[in-house]
Amino acid sequence: METSIDKPLHFALAGCGRIGLRHAAQMQKYGVLQAVCDVDAGKAAALAATSGATAYDSLDRLLEQEKNIDLVAICTPNGLHARHSIQALRAGVNVLCEKPMALSTQDCGEMIQQAERANRRLFIVKQNRLNPPVAAVKKLIEEGKLGRLYTVQLNCFWNRDREYYSSSDWKGTLALDGGTLYTQFSHFIDLLYWLVGDIREVHALAGNFEHQNTIEFEDSGVVILKFHNGALGTIHFTINAYQENMEGSLTLFGEKGTVKIGGQYLNTVDYQKIKDYSIPNVAAGNPANDYGKYRGSMSNHNLVYDNIVDVLRHNGSILTNCYEGLKTVEIIEKIYKSAVMAQPTYR
Repeated sequence: METSIDKPLHFALAGCGRIGLRHAAQMQKYGVLQAVCDVDAGKAAALAATSGATAYDSLDRLLEQEKNIDLVAICTPNGLHARHSIQALRAGVNVLCEKPMALSTQDCGEMIQQAERANRRLFIVKQNRLNPPVAAVKKLIEEGKLGRLYTVQLNCFWNRDREYYSSSDWKGTLALDGGTLYTQFSHFIDLLYWLVGDIREVHALAGNFEHQNTIEFEDSGVVILKFHNGALGTIHFTINAYQENMEGSLTLFGEKGTVKIGGQYLNTVDYQKIKDYSIPNVAAGNPANDYGKYRGSMSNHNLVYDNIVDVLRHNGSILTNCYEGLKTVEIIEKIYKSAVMAQPTYR
C-alpha cells in the first residue's frame, strides 16, 4: 500500500485494553483511527463510540472489511502477537507490534519472513530507548567515553499483586503471558542488548515466592550473563517489591567511567563518574504509563508514532527494527532455558 505524504495515515487497532487505549490516543493525534477490534465487543464498541472508528469483534473481520488501512497496532495478549501480526501483514497492512514481539524466536522469524514477503513494514515498540537518560548513555557509549565495558548490573524491582493478575484472563498464563521477563521487563532486556551487546552465556535461578496460586511461572529471578564483547552482567528481577514499584536501574562499569540510570523506570541519571566528561542535565521525559494502582514503563508512544509517520510518509528509518525485537525474545528464551526453578523454603 503506497502512502501519500498529502493524506493522513489511516490506523486500525487490535486489542482495546489499557495499552490499546494509549495507542488509540496517539492514532487520533497523528491520523485517522478508522477501525478497532477486540474479542470483548463491549470494549471495541466503547472505543468506537468515542473515536468515530468502526468496531469489530475480530481482526479477521476488520481486515476483510477495511481496505485502506495504512497500519494496524497489535495490542492483544503476548501469545497472540505473532498470529495477529502475520494476519495483518498477509492482508498487505503495515504492523506496529507491542512488546514482546512474540513468545518465541521461531514466531519472530515467521513475522519477519511475512513482512518481507508482503513488502510491508514491521515496527516493534521499544519506547524505553527513548528515555532521555537512556539516550544520553547510549550516546556516550557510542562515542567511547566509557571505554571498554567491564560489567553491568540490571535491577528490576516492581510490584504486581494478585489483583493485577485476576483482572485479566490471560495475564499469568504461560500460553498468553509467557513470563515476568516478557510482560514486565522485556524493555529492560532490550536495553541490555542495545547498550552492551549480544549475550553469549547465561546462568539463572528463578522462583515463585508470592504468586504460587496466581501465575504459571516465576515471580523472581537472578541471572549471570557473559556478553560476546567479554563484559559480564547480572540481572535481579522481581514483582515482589512491597506494595509498589521500587526501582528499574542499569549500572555500567567501564574502563573510563561508571554510570547508573535509575529511578523506578530508568528515568534518572543516579550516578556518574566519567573521565573528563559529565552527562549534562537531561530532560525529565514523559511520565510512566499510569494504570491506576500500578505503573508500567515510560510513556514514549508519541515518539514511536513520530517515527511511524516519518517512515511511512517520508521514507525515514525505523527506530527499532524487527531483528532487534527478535533479539530481545532470543535473550529471554536463553534465560528461561537456563533457569532452574527453586522451590521457596522457609525455616
